[in-house]
Parts: sequence; structure tokens; C-alpha cells
Amino acid sequence: MNISEPFIRRPIATSLLAIGLMLAGLVAYRFLPVAPLPQVDFPTINVSANYSGVDPETAATSLAAPLERRFANIAGVNEITSVSQLNGTRITLQFDLSRDINGAARDVQAAINAASSELPPGLPSPPTYRKANPNDLPVLILALTSDAVPLGQVYNQAEELLVPAISQVPGVSEVDVGGGAKSAVRIQVDPAALASMGLSIDNVRAVLQGQNKDEPKGAIDGDRIRFTMNANDQLFTADRYQNLIIGEKNGVPIPLSAVGRAIDATEDRLQAAWLNSKRAVVMFIRKQADANVIETVDRIKAILPQLQRWLPPAIHLQIRSDRTITIRASVADVQTSLLISIALVVMVCFLFLRRVSTTFIACTTVPLALAGTFAIMFLLKFSLDNISLMALTISVGFVVDDAIVVIENIVRHLEQGLTPLEATLRGARQIGFTVVSIAISLVAVFIPLLFMGGIIGRQFHEFSVTLSVAILVSAVVSLTLTPMLCSRWLRKEKPEQTQGWFYRATEKIYNDMLGFYSRSLRWVLRHSFLMLLVTAATICLTVWLYNVVPKGFFPQQDTGMVFGLTEAAQDISFGAMVEKQNLVTEIVKNDPTVASVTSAVGSGGGGSLNTGRMFITLKARKERNMTATEVVSRIRGKTARIPGIGVFLQAAQDIRIGGRATKGQYIYSLVSPSQEDLNTYAPKLMAALKKSPKLKDLTTDQQQRGLQSNVVVDRVKASQVGIQAQQVDSALYSAFGQREVSTVYINRDQFHVILEALPQYLADPTTLDKIYVSGTSGIQVPLSAIAHFQTSYTPAAINHQGQFPAVTFSFNLDPGTSLQQATEIIEKAASEIEMPETIRGSFQGTATDVKQA
Repeated sequence: MNISEPFIRRPIATSLLAIGLMLAGLVAYRFLPVAPLPQVDFPTINVSANYSGVDPETAATSLAAPLERRFANIAGVNEITSVSQLNGTRITLQFDLSRDINGAARDVQAAINAASSELPPGLPSPPTYRKANPNDLPVLILALTSDAVPLGQVYNQAEELLVPAISQVPGVSEVDVGGGAKSAVRIQVDPAALASMGLSIDNVRAVLQGQNKDEPKGAIDGDRIRFTMNANDQLFTADRYQNLIIGEKNGVPIPLSAVGRAIDATEDRLQAAWLNSKRAVVMFIRKQADANVIETVDRIKAILPQLQRWLPPAIHLQIRSDRTITIRASVADVQTSLLISIALVVMVCFLFLRRVSTTFIACTTVPLALAGTFAIMFLLKFSLDNISLMALTISVGFVVDDAIVVIENIVRHLEQGLTPLEATLRGARQIGFTVVSIAISLVAVFIPLLFMGGIIGRQFHEFSVTLSVAILVSAVVSLTLTPMLCSRWLRKEKPEQTQGWFYRATEKIYNDMLGFYSRSLRWVLRHSFLMLLVTAATICLTVWLYNVVPKGFFPQQDTGMVFGLTEAAQDISFGAMVEKQNLVTEIVKNDPTVASVTSAVGSGGGGSLNTGRMFITLKARKERNMTATEVVSRIRGKTARIPGIGVFLQAAQDIRIGGRATKGQYIYSLVSPSQEDLNTYAPKLMAALKKSPKLKDLTTDQQQRGLQSNVVVDRVKASQVGIQAQQVDSALYSAFGQREVSTVYINRDQFHVILEALPQYLADPTTLDKIYVSGTSGIQVPLSAIAHFQTSYTPAAINHQGQFPAVTFSFNLDPGTSLQQATEIIEKAASEIEMPETIRGSFQGTATDVKQA
């Protein structure tokens, strides 16, 4: 049977099929999405439960624990991690690769609904979820600055106009706004002044709660005219609260201004962000796990001009970081490499075949194989990324081989005196099975990659399929178009004397190469024992090199962005943290390789008050003579001299696995049912690991040294004066917790009225003496009369993994150190401190997949 004969005898049909294949490939190429790497993100959902003023321990027990119990029953959950800190908890759910992110989101919402009865009754709003991995770097960072508009109003514009519009863009998962908070009216009262008038801070709260209503009022329908009803039932500005009557003393009304003040401010005063050194509102935009980064960013950029027109002219909207710039550049580089490889293949074929017609026949396979591969990639919903383009680049060397094999066999029969058509028919029939077997054997090499599981299997699935398709398409072309062209264009070789100058000039070179090969082959055959020794030595050397060469999951990339985390003392105040963050920002932005620095601190975006985030955009690669890793090393040396704050920098990578934003490339977690065991042995393991110079930037997320002022109520004394524990909690919350006591509704949004003590009462725990609680018959009882105050250490953050307490160690590896060596170091340190079996240690995130590899 001759597979090629129908195509050889029908040249027009064969040519049309080839043209159709080329056109299909060109059209598919235009519609293939561009991405840095194949879609390998784990479906990840981030759940936030916010409760202003709640301490970490209460957040862990009353918010995180009920939700974690419900989430553990969801199918396909691989990992549940949570961080509970001041003002709320943040839970990250990582699902199996096979789970659809939308189905997982529905299950998460159902679990939140089921847990609602177990959550605190006073929770201001139910927990919310986002289909985003908080460990992923933002695909786009926008900054809003203004020299004329207050920062609170800038934040309002971002929250009311930009966030809804950008969130609706397909592919966008989360728009995190930092650096400010919504506008609010803050009511600041003097507890001592209230007590002198027979009032408590809870009396003020009760009055404020009824001052803003926006309820139905009906209408008046007369004989001919109709009136809708409205009333001035809301107070929109701070000055309208000043004369609000909060009580009476001796029949005299007491206005709010007599015991405090009302100011226009923001809901949360513990947030700040900067663009370089200028205060700004920053928007961090993250994509969904299954979204294409290029398409998502392009859609956002398309609507930005319209969004800028919506903003007041005094507010400037800027793109401060765009991850797609380096992605487009890296993909363009690989595309250039693909073109160069095609040119080299054509050149090599011409140098050895030395005939234009023969070279054209052989190299026609290359563009057709690539075009067919593009069409199949489009049908399989693949992308043009570094991995798939690398597969195409490698395939160029394979796809031309089949055509050359077919041409060589046809030429052999042509030289025996057959006509071109006869030589083609006979040669194609003889070589057809060989071409098929070559293609199948090459594809068989990639079968293990096709069936490999986990993140590595997902990573290289696209590579193996793309390369296999290119090989199979080239085999089809070599059995159809190539023999057809040979039957029309090939002619019997002319004598050397009648050949052109190029043929005669290169013939001696090829003859010399053939002679050298013949002599070396004879020498090898005469010294077969020596060659066996060389072969054995090569095998041994390969095994040894495999064991000693450092192993990693993915080469370090230079994406033009550096991500940084800063961490100060656990009991640092917000003002002191701002000062230290500014010192770090000043050093970083003055580095000659840095284009801009976006920095944020505070409770927004899931951060704790003693940590900060930095997104450092580097200058274009041609404008700096250092890689991102080298820049990190240099900046790390400068920031290490700043006292009281640690700076942890990482060159941003396209692949970030796991749901926790860590301070190092690798993380190792300790999990135990006993928090006390972790508190005891985690510091011991930390001290043991610090002895190894191979672990760099070693740190842990354990935060057990935060300061806490405890109010210890004497319940007997409190009962005697008619005070319950709930009244004490309420008074403390109203004074120190930025308590939302009323809501004001406006056109597009709403803002809150925040109750708190005057600023001087918020700076020193000794002011607890000035807090009063209403006792029997409304008598104001000082808190110090029924309680005493203690200062102790408390967790600044509580971490869970799979519902159990956890401590995570983050570190980078010294160059030349493999993960296997790091594993041995950790295991040795754990055995030295005799860690109990109740504590389970394991690599998480990226490191897990390195071990699997």
C-alpha cells in the first residue's frame, strides 16, 4: 500500500490542502492568546471576615474556626490556611487542579451561609470571598494622587467609580484598594467629661444610632397633585453633629460639642500608601486563576481613558506596574528565537543539499507543520507562551527530518535511472512505513509528560502536546506534499563538471569531512575496549553530575518587578511603622535600577499593623546592567542597616504556588494540634537553622510578642453596682475600636459614623482609668473601681493550616544549594532539638513541587 500515491497523482488537490492548512494556521495564530506560561494556577479562593477592633485570638476562635470547619467539608480542597489578626481574619482555600473555580466558589458561598449562625452576632457584614490567590502578584497596579483633593475623597472616587468598573472586566478577580479608607464622620468624645455630666460613651452611641435613617415615608396623593415624602433624617457632614443633644443634666440639654467633637475623616486611620514618597491611593488588580493575563490587562487598559474622564481633573490616575510588559518582551524574544531556528534549518539544508529546489521541498515542511500546530493549539485552547513556543522551536529540527528521509530515498531511485514520477512512487512506498514509525517513536518519548500529574504535569502538558502535534503534522506533510513536489521538481543529478561554482567549491569540504569521519570510525572500531571504558565513564559521570547539580522547580526569572515585605517589632505603633517604612522606601527608590516604588502599610489588604508591602518596578532591562536577583542583593545590603525593621525582597516570578504571601522563595511549615508545642519548639528550630549559612533571609511568621492591655473585671464588685461584662466590652469597643455606630446613605455608596475617644486617650493604656460604665440608676462608675489592668504578651497574628495552629519558616537558598540539601539541614536541626511527634513538618507551596519533580 502506498499512502502517498493519491497525493502524488493529484498535485492540485494536494497543493490546495497545503494552502488551506497554511491559512488555517495563520488565522489561528492571530487568535491564540499570549501568556508567560501555560495555565498552571491552582484554583484559589480568598475569604475575608472583617470585624473592626477584634483582637487576633478572638478572630481565630470566633471568625476563623467556624468558617474553617465548614470549608473542610468542601470537595477538592487541598489546603486551608488562615491568618487571624487585629480587625479580622483572612482564609485561603486552595483547590485541586481539576476543580472548576466557579463551582468551588459556589461551594464556598454555601459554606459561608451555613456558618453564619456560628459567627458573632455583632459582625458588621458577612464574610466575603474572592476568586483570587493573595500570594499572586498583581497584574496591574494603579495609583491615584492629587495635590488638591483630600486623600479620603480620592479613596471614595476609587471605591465608587473605579473598583466596580474594573471588577466587571472579564478575567479580573480582585481589586484591592490600599492607602486610605472611605470618608466617615468620626465622633471623638472625652469619657471624663461625659462622666462629669452623668453620661457614658454608650449613651452617646445609643443617641447616634438613631440619628441616621433612610426609610420609606410614603406619599400624599391629592385630587390632582401627588407629593412624595422625604425628611432630613440623615446628617451628612460633621458640623451637623456638633449641636446634637446627647443627654440632659439638671434639665439643661448637653450638646455633643460639650463633651467632644465631630470631624470629617476616614473610616480607618491605620492605613497608608505611597507612590515613591508621595501619599497615594493604590489599586492592586489580580486576575482569576483561569484568566489570560495579557487579555485581562488589555481589557483594563481599554477602559482606563473613560475612567480618567469620570474622575475630577485634580485626581491623576497612573499605571505604576504592568506585568505584561516583560511578558510580551519575553514572548517576543522566544518568537525571535523561533524565526532564527527556522532560518538556520533552511541554511543548513541548503548547505548540504546545495540545490534550491531540493531545499525548498525539504523546508516547506517547516511552515506547514507550524501552521498545523497553531490550528490544533487553537482548538485545544492553548496559548502562545514561553513553553509552547519553546516546543515549536525544538520541533523545527524534528519536522524537517521526515522530509529529508523521503527526499533521500526518492533521489536514490532517481539516480538509478527512473523517471521523477516513477522514482517518487517507488521511493514513497518504500519509506512510508519508516516515516510513520519515526513519528510514533518520537511522540512516544513525550507520553510520560502527557500523563504526569500535579503542577509540573500541567506545566509541561502543553509542551509535550505541542511538540507531538508538530511532529505528527510534519509526518503527514512529508507523506503528502513532499513526494508530490519531488515528482514535479526533482531531476537527475548532473555530473560534477557541469555543476555551478558553489557546488564545486563545497564538494572538497564535504569529501574531507567524509574522509575524517571514515578514519575516526575505523580507529574507534580498532579500539573497542577503550571506547567501552569511555562509555562507562560517561555514564558514571552523568549519574554523579545529576546528584551534585542544584535542582529547582523553575529558573529564576527577571520580570522587571521585585516584591518586598517589611516587618517591624510586633508591638510597634502605626506612626512608628510609617516612619520606618518611609526610610525603606527612600533607600529603595534611590537605587539607580529602580523606576518606581509602590508601598503600603496598615490593616488594609490583609496586612497586620507591623508589616508593610512594597512593589518595586525596575527600569527596562536595557537600562540596567544587573538582573533582578542582583538588584535584590544590592538593595538588601542597604536596607539591612535600618534598625528595627526587616526587609524581605524577592524577584517576582510568573509562577507562585500556595496561598500565602511569604518572605522567601521556599517555605517550611510546622503544624500541631497544640499551640503551646509550637510556641516552644518553633523558636528552638529557628535558632538551630540560623547556624546554617546555606539558608538566607530565614524568618518565621510566628508573632507571639504583641503587647496586650488586659482589663480584669472583678465580677463581684461589678455585680454590686449593676454592671455586666457586656457593658464593659461595649464601653471599650466604643472608645478604642473605631466602632461603626451609624450609616449614612448617599447616591452611589454609604459611609459610616465612627465613635471613639479623643486621640489623647488612644495613645496610652493608663487612660483606661478615665473610662466609665453606667451602673445602677445610671451612676457612672470608673472602670478602675471594678477592674484592674495588666500588661502581657499576646499573639499579634495567629496562623492556621487545615484548622490546626501552624508556624511557617520562609527562606531563600544560597547559590549552589539544592532543595535536597535544605531538606537535610532542616531534618538534622529538628532531630537536634528533639521535636515531638505531635508536630508535623512539611514543605509547602513551590518547594513541594520541586520535591515531586
